[in-house]
Amino acid sequence: MKHLNKLVALLMLLGLSSQAQDSNNKWAIGFGANAVDGARVSAASSVHNQFSQFFDARNYWNVIPSVSYVNVSRYVGDNFSFGVTGSVNKISKFVEDRMVDPTTNTSVYNVVNPGDLTYYAFDANIKYSFMSLIKSKIIDPSAQFGGGYTWFGDASAGTLNGGLGLTFWFTENVGLSLQSTYKHSFEDVRNPSVNVASHMQHFAGLVFKFGAKDTDNDGIYDREDTCPEVAGLKQFNGCPDTDSDGIEDSKDSCPQEAGLAELNGCPDQDGDGIADKDDACIDVAGLKALGGCPDADGDGVTDKSDKCPEVKGPKDNAGCPWPDRDGDSVLDKDDKCPDTKGTVANNGCPEVTDEVMKKLNDYAKTILFETGKASFEKQTYAVLQSITTILKEYPESKFLLEGHTDSDGKDDANLKLSKERAAAVKNYLVENGINGSRLTSEGFGETKPVASNKTKAGKAENRRVEVKLVK
Repeated sequence: MKHLNKLVALLMLLGLSSQAQDSNNKWAIGFGANAVDGARVSAASSVHNQFSQFFDARNYWNVIPSVSYVNVSRYVGDNFSFGVTGSVNKISKFVEDRMVDPTTNTSVYNVVNPGDLTYYAFDANIKYSFMSLIKSKIIDPSAQFGGGYTWFGDASAGTLNGGLGLTFWFTENVGLSLQSTYKHSFEDVRNPSVNVASHMQHFAGLVFKFGAKDTDNDGIYDREDTCPEVAGLKQFNGCPDTDSDGIEDSKDSCPQEAGLAELNGCPDQDGDGIADKDDACIDVAGLKALGGCPDADGDGVTDKSDKCPEVKGPKDNAGCPWPDRDGDSVLDKDDKCPDTKGTVANNGCPEVTDEVMKKLNDYAKTILFETGKASFEKQTYAVLQSITTILKEYPESKFLLEGHTDSDGKDDANLKLSKERAAAVKNYLVENGINGSRLTSEGFGETKPVASNKTKAGKAENRRVEVKLVK
């Protein structure tokens, strides 16, 4: 159990390296001065005594005025790094085994000069940084555990090492390192001339991290740089923001023009919420549905395309209301007789009434043909012109012209004559401006008499042309 206190001290000091490498700067090199504690700590008989004179450098520490240690380490992951340290010193102060003063019955520690022994040590350790746990960028507490080999003059021995350290980082890569390491040699006799006793070694110096790669020289290491080939900004993980609008280029629909976040980085000159690249009217606030162009009258036709921008109208008529020239409540676009007042039921055209039909047939009864022929008598032309005038008032109406004869003569001849006379009337009307598609003609010979063929007056009534409305 005589090594119990030493093991307690070892466990308490088990610990940390002062180098805080990371996945970017995997390598670190440190150098400075070391001090070998003349074993006051390791020679003490109690925990209290072990630490009561821990910093008594004047009586127990051995220091040489030069760079006396070098450390090289490499980050291996998860805050751990592996390092090796070489150090040199001169031992002129050392505590040999304690003695008991018989007069006071207390422990006495005899500090001797073993002869300015040359001290060499080569140590390897595993180090762990707590810097990420305390979330600091400056203060870096650390712990280490490992082993090494130490020479006291001609004596040498392997040691089991554990220690604590603290580094203050002036910059990301340069820091001041402070460290204390307990080296346990498992030697029972404390005679530096013949063996290597357990002792403390302290280190103070500068440490430099290096090894990170920054291809685009933007200050962001390649391992953390989403765009390692292009210089960028830290807030965008190394990716650029060419137009400096706070939106990285990869998410910016307009990377060369400063814009708004809500428009994916594109500008909106007229402030209508439509990006200029999608706005057909970038200088005037408009509607999204109309490509960013205004519509003053709200008819769905942009002002620049609206021939009547202050009056609502359909798109088919360039934003203007449809006219109704004849005022019959049927728009010209739907009015088959746009210049003649008609009825809605007849698509804007006037309807042929019974009175009109009676008038037409009154005229038709007075159409006279030369005897046995389909040619008109001279006085009939005025009647035909009157019929033409009436038909022009109903340009969408269609009519059937029927020819009839009396019973004189042969039936076939009468039928043929009736057809020719009805056709003659049709041809006249067409030649005088009536659309032929509106007219049909038919002859019925003597088959449809309206009076007796036994009298001269009856035969005259049966020789006729009738006009009928086709519905």
